[in-house]
Amino acid sequence: MTTSMAMGLPGVSLVPGDHICAFYRGATQRDELLVPYLREGLLAGDKCICVTDDPDAGQTVRTLAAQLDVDLSLATGQLESMHSESSYLVGGCFVIDRMIEFWDGAVGGAVRDDGYRFVRAVGEMTWALRDLPGVEHLLAYEARLNEFLPRYPQVILCLYDLEQFSNGEILLDILRTHPKVLLSGQLLDNPWYTDPEVYLASHS
Repeated sequence: MTTSMAMGLPGVSLVPGDHICAFYRGATQRDELLVPYLREGLLAGDKCICVTDDPDAGQTVRTLAAQLDVDLSLATGQLESMHSESSYLVGGCFVIDRMIEFWDGAVGGAVRDDGYRFVRAVGEMTWALRDLPGVEHLLAYEARLNEFLPRYPQVILCLYDLEQFSNGEILLDILRTHPKVLLSGQLLDNPWYTDPEVYLASHS
């Protein structure tokens, strides 16, 4: 198993098990992260699972698939693109255990059943700003993801738009639940990261 791989951004490498919060401002910066991340994964033969909240982001992913002139389209199943309402917000609410089961089925199935050696997942997190049941458990979910990551050869990239996530207290908790931070094109080890058991115990 490769110990590191290109993310798609200059000088940025990933390792299996990375759980990354990517901070950016606006749709243009989001796509400057999202597209290279997915393109690099597709060209490397990784399974790519992309959950977007903004319909324009979903269209960006579909356009990327169409642009790659190799057998990597949405039709092959290597790239799965879906909306938050069919994953995070099924039935109009967010449930942590259901979402962990979603990732376990999607990532585990790709590895066990489809033969992929590595999975790149990405989630656009603005769904958590809606006034819907369960969204207040966003950070507990992020902490729980750190316990899920070691199960499979995978990386999960969480997209946070600073134009929408502007509350300082929430941003600090986002940092506490992600071991790595992508900011201004640099992937950094996060000194504010808190072990999930400690974080969850302090926020129960």
